[in-house]
Amino acid sequence: GVFSHLEMLEAQAHEADRKQEEKKQQEEKLTSLKERVEELRIQRDRLQAKVDLQKKRQSGKEGVVSGAAELSAGAVLEWKIRSVKGMLQLFYLTGISGKLTKQGVCFSISTAYESTYLDSYHLDLLTKPAVRIHRHSVPVFIPLEQIAKRYLQTDIRRFLSILSDHLNAYAGRKYQADQLQERFSDQLEGSLQRNSLCNLLAFNYKVPSGGKTFPFSARLIYRDICCSLPTEVMVSCTVKAPAHLEETAAAHSELFRHMALHKAFCTFSSTEEKVD
Repeated sequence: GVFSHLEMLEAQAHEADRKQEEKKQQEEKLTSLKERVEELRIQRDRLQAKVDLQKKRQSGKEGVVSGAAELSAGAVLEWKIRSVKGMLQLFYLTGISGKLTKQGVCFSISTAYESTYLDSYHLDLLTKPAVRIHRHSVPVFIPLEQIAKRYLQTDIRRFLSILSDHLNAYAGRKYQADQLQERFSDQLEGSLQRNSLCNLLAFNYKVPSGGKTFPFSARLIYRDICCSLPTEVMVSCTVKAPAHLEETAAAHSELFRHMALHKAFCTFSSTEEKVD
């Protein structure tokens, strides 16, 4: 009888634990539903505020500036949210997309060079109590902190635009260097040297002339790191060569300044083949 009584007590304890767990799950579900209801109410209020503001604009009773000044604090907040949504739609066309999160906004910046899509980078921003970067995948050599310090609090559009310029320029320089190594490895002597930001490139390559090949050395510097073309180019023949090869070096230098690196190689390679 004692064991039966203990088993009964144990079964009752298990049953009580099960009911307690069910109750806890129901409470969590109820809390989640309440949060969802609150989110829907906020969304409803946003839409209503948008409709009201649109009516005011159409009626011509007040301008955008004066209307915004007379709006309540809640309406001003809704106006800011709508501005953010409009900004997201605008930037989507320029390779920047984003979505609102519970704590702020998450942006994705896609890079491309000459219609070739490259890497994408992510930026998670918190908006309360002030706008700040929560986490990101931007490379460490991109001056993200300096850009954020200058623009993040005052002009987020400008901040994203400049950051996108930096990332696209870096991606373009890296893409050109990769294409040069992959497509013209037979013309290169040794490996192409570059730093992490790809704003300094150095390489040696061969130029055929009169049945011989002469080694050339090139050094490209990109002082404007928001640009995918170099600001300084130095090309020279590394050994004594015919005088006309100095003109060839100058021509190559001009090509590197005004044309993508791999396309410049395509241009003078095809020209040299015709000459030969």
